[in-house]
Amino acid sequence: MSHPLMGKPVDVELSGRAVPVHGMLIDTGPDILVIRSESRYYYVPLVHVQQLRPGESEETDDASGEPPFEPQSEPISYRKVLLNAKGMFSELFITGSQSIHGYVTSVMNDYFVFYSPVYHSVVISLDHLKYLVPYPPHSTPYGMSPEQFPLKPSPVSLSRTFEQQVRKLIGEFVVLDLGEHPHKIGVLKGLDDGMLAIANASGQTTYIHFNHVKTIHLP
Repeated sequence: MSHPLMGKPVDVELSGRAVPVHGMLIDTGPDILVIRSESRYYYVPLVHVQQLRPGESEETDDASGEPPFEPQSEPISYRKVLLNAKGMFSELFITGSQSIHGYVTSVMNDYFVFYSPVYHSVVISLDHLKYLVPYPPHSTPYGMSPEQFPLKPSPVSLSRTFEQQVRKLIGEFVVLDLGEHPHKIGVLKGLDDGMLAIANASGQTTYIHFNHVKTIHLP
């Protein structure tokens, strides 16, 4: 059944993002919305949609940008979007005030790996991606040539689940949630009873509930 706002301008309030996404609702799936804003296509997991409401119409809505993925006969889904985005330069919003840019390289059971020229291989929980915006074909991050920014495999072999992958990094110096807080940078000491322990620069151990860990990467 088509959504009543399909084909109309909308504003989408997302958890963790101060400014709503504005554009036209062009597709929905069981766990994702697709919003076209000028020539950009936002793929938004439904779990982070706090409000979806009618938006103001804009006379200059530019529909010239081609959809990044080929039309499919089956309904769109979050996992299909990630699989289709592999190797395609994309923008992600996860936490804080900034997006990150790079490529989806692997999609596992409940996480995916994103390679960025800034953060390198970032392991991202599927529960915490707020949106993905694929760039046009043949785009590369920061105008770099493919030789300057080749796709690189993760330095750590990949496990099936996010928890298993995090456990592989115990004893390593890691960055959680893109380093948004100093207490999320340090040596990963352990993961017990749902609590992750990380020792910061002063040696103090901070305990973080595992469900709130959005990303982890090696600096």
